[in-house]
Amino acid sequence: MKVMLSTTVNGEQVQEAVLPRTSLADFLREDLGLTGTHLGCEMGACGACLVLMDGVPVHACLVLAVQAEGSTIETIEGLNETGAAADLQARFHDRNALQCGFCTNGMLMSAQALLEANPAPTRDEIRDALSGNYCRCTGYEAIVDAIDTTARDRAARTEAAK
Repeated sequence: MKVMLSTTVNGEQVQEAVLPRTSLADFLREDLGLTGTHLGCEMGACGACLVLMDGVPVHACLVLAVQAEGSTIETIEGLNETGAAADLQARFHDRNALQCGFCTNGMLMSAQALLEANPAPTRDEIRDALSGNYCRCTGYEAIVDAIDTTARDRAARTEAAK
């Protein structure tokens, strides 16, 4: 028996009937076609499925879709549409932190949430924020560099705007 789910995804109100056991990741991918939310380990260990739920990174593979009732969900597609992480994506490209790209969306979601909560993180804070994300291709130094550079660029732009 399906239940109605009402949530906001990437700024759009969504109402769908879902099975109570449907994960948020499956709902986003299969029902809404938002395939930027990747499924890796499906145990909440790899971070490929990270989305922002009310501004907080969550492993969408571990959250039931019905738990998103009344919440605001942001996926990588939402970040792309608004351009909110365009500078972050550019720094990942510049630092060659993309490699195969499977983990990149989750990394970007973690990084964006970190930089919104802490605009000037230390490298240790960046590493801590990425502790729920696995990258098997490039290692973490280039990713930490990309996030650190983005934080510095954003701070410089903010200072210049004053």
